[in-house]
Amino acid sequence: MALVACAMLATPAAFAATLDRIVAVTNDEVITLSELTARTDRFMQQLRQQGTALPPRTQAERQVLDRMILERLQLQRARSSGLRVDEMTLERALQRIAEQNNMPLSRFRELVEKNEGVQWTTFREDIRNEILISRLREREVDSRVQVSDAEVDAALAAPESQAGNKEYLVSHIFLRAPEGATPDAWTRLTARANEVVRLVRQGDDFAKLAAAFSDAKDAMQGGNLEWRPLQGLPTIFSSEIVKMTPGQVSTVLRSPAGLHIFKLNDVHDGKQTRELKVEQVHARHILLRASDVLNDADAKRRLNDLRQRILNGVKFEDMARTNSSDATAVRGGDLGWLSPGDTVPDFERTMSQLKDGEISEPVQTPYGWHLIQVLERRSVDVSGERRRLEARQALRERKSEEANEVWLRQLRDEAFVEMRYDEK
Repeated sequence: MALVACAMLATPAAFAATLDRIVAVTNDEVITLSELTARTDRFMQQLRQQGTALPPRTQAERQVLDRMILERLQLQRARSSGLRVDEMTLERALQRIAEQNNMPLSRFRELVEKNEGVQWTTFREDIRNEILISRLREREVDSRVQVSDAEVDAALAAPESQAGNKEYLVSHIFLRAPEGATPDAWTRLTARANEVVRLVRQGDDFAKLAAAFSDAKDAMQGGNLEWRPLQGLPTIFSSEIVKMTPGQVSTVLRSPAGLHIFKLNDVHDGKQTRELKVEQVHARHILLRASDVLNDADAKRRLNDLRQRILNGVKFEDMARTNSSDATAVRGGDLGWLSPGDTVPDFERTMSQLKDGEISEPVQTPYGWHLIQVLERRSVDVSGERRRLEARQALRERKSEEANEVWLRQLRDEAFVEMRYDEK
């Protein structure tokens, strides 16, 4: 690791000073120079592997430090809210990652340590933190995002939607504005954005500039948003992108959250609507919400007791009617027929792994703790609903990303953050 390399080059006294040096304070926690150095080394290695031109080291360190601060603040909020990721959940996540790479977990661990230069314990904690932050976002942002039928109707009736089923490949750079930014702050941010545009127009690599300047979560991927329909792109891009040709870069665009610059890489015709069958699941659940009188551990323990009683012969629907904390209790916990995307990811993931009639272990989502039982499955032709479903999902993704940027800005501005980073 980079820390070991530093130790080989520095004197013991200098190395100790490096370890003790604080580069940022986030509420009651500190970020040290050694942590920043190690993360920046990994960031630069990731850019090399992607074939992205490397930004100057000082710019990379500032970008990485900003992301570390936001990450630390989110983890603090998650833990203070009682969110946890237990060992079983973590092991399942690691197993899924290994399977996605078509190898057993033991082989995947070897490659992580050898090719990435990351200790397995560090990698495990990184994945744990990613899950924790994902759960926090689901609870604080995603669960509050609603897409109305009227919004779907408007998206489908829009001229660009009527003109064809196009998808856009876009890269972007986002410069976040502080909450309640003053006119002077906006002026400084605009000057920074104009400098980015100038560098792009003189031929600098857009992906490198995204890695060096962007505050978006995809900055490390060069700001690449992947192929999306128009409804799935940030709202502020929509009116501009339909007038652009591949290779063009937008002007600086302003939203309440900050400033945006995007590049249209390519356009193609999206998939045509054909007959589409999806698997729907008829399921029911028992939900217990943590409260002042029922903490997470108690909720999980109580659900385990209920599960055992059901396995011993008590009817699931009776337990749901007397114990469940949501409106489905009167229906014995019956959720009806569920299509993909109807429930939050943790719930859907657990439900998809159950056999008909099987009852899950307690599973946590942003709504609380659940016992889930799958009653039956069916394959349904939803081709008539496909365009509405795709439009709804695209709108939800767009609104979720925009809401998340606003939430992150508020989180940072409400926290105590002291920067002690010195480029020297």
